[in-house]
Amino acid sequence: MVDTKSLDCHTIGNLFGVEGRTLQRHYRDFMSDFREWEALSHSKDCLIFPQNIGEKLSIDETALSKGELYTILTNKSAKGRKGSIVAIVSGTKADDVIKVFEKIGLRERNKVKEITIDMAANMNLIAKKCFPKATLVTDRFHVQKLAIEALQEIRIKHRWEAIEAENIAIEKAKENKKTFHPEILSNDDTIKQLLARSSYLLYKRKGKWTLNQKERAALLFEKYPDIEKAYELTQELSTIFKTTKDKTVGLTKLALWHEKVRQAGFRSFNTISKTIENHYQTILNYLTTEVLTQMQSHLMQK
Repeated sequence: MVDTKSLDCHTIGNLFGVEGRTLQRHYRDFMSDFREWEALSHSKDCLIFPQNIGEKLSIDETALSKGELYTILTNKSAKGRKGSIVAIVSGTKADDVIKVFEKIGLRERNKVKEITIDMAANMNLIAKKCFPKATLVTDRFHVQKLAIEALQEIRIKHRWEAIEAENIAIEKAKENKKTFHPEILSNDDTIKQLLARSSYLLYKRKGKWTLNQKERAALLFEKYPDIEKAYELTQELSTIFKTTKDKTVGLTKLALWHEKVRQAGFRSFNTISKTIENHYQTILNYLTTEVLTQMQSHLMQK
């Protein structure tokens, strides 16, 4: 007996000699109630599930099909399980998204106490317009993502420089009728390979590096101390969010981090620093939210 619940249409189709896509279309058009679905006429533009609304929501953008962006409103308490989605809207234009979200009654929207958003202006506008009584919170992961992207930008810059230097060396070797031999490091990487293969380890904390990653990181930081400095700034920012439990303390720690960024002189990190300053209030709201969540979790355990 085959457990068809665990199989997709292509696998089931193969079992019965039917092309997977044909089976999928047949199920959609004849076996399911898809054609009678009340939301069918507007499902490509938006879907609303007002019954899933809660006190803590999150607004974000995501690519669902062919790279097209959608704005998605979710209930954080559902934690990605059934009942998580409150609304999905095609596109990210504030006016379009607001029109859809406002189809949920104002009485229900006024029950929302907290909205987690990124630092995009359109998300801020949507949250304020649709959920006027909610506190806006910038998720720390959006902030940390900027720092990681800045770190990787520095690594990639050095990689392109290494590729160009190797190309020049190869051309010179050809002119002199010699064979080019790249420098081989102690872990058998070339400089170009070292920079390419270090991408993943820069996302991780030192304590989670494998032995190979520790060796590669040591070589990388020795040759490129600016990458090491940028890595330390990224990790320090992450630590501030993970360990700080008070707004005032968080503000002080961020101020010290800003000064380190200024002294480092990284253009991309200076941009992040300025971005954080422009969103201080909603970023610091995350700390308050995190403390309350931990207190509630502690009380529930008791």
